[in-house]
Amino acid sequence: MNDDKMEIHPKLLDILVCPLTKGPLIYDRNAQELVSDQAQLAYPIRDGIPIMLVDEARPIDPAS
Repeated sequence: MNDDKMEIHPKLLDILVCPLTKGPLIYDRNAQELVSDQAQLAYPIRDGIPIMLVDEARPIDPAS
């Protein structure tokens, strides 16, 4: 498989929550991120592994 974009297992998505707000996350396959609208943060997914650390998250511009 030569695809850069790895899929996250749906069961994993069901149990993961934002570590800051404990709210739901949205999987952005193209950006390989898990997005928390409540916290306005995007958590990276590296090699198929979600990095659920606030310090590693990217702030989201609410205007976009």
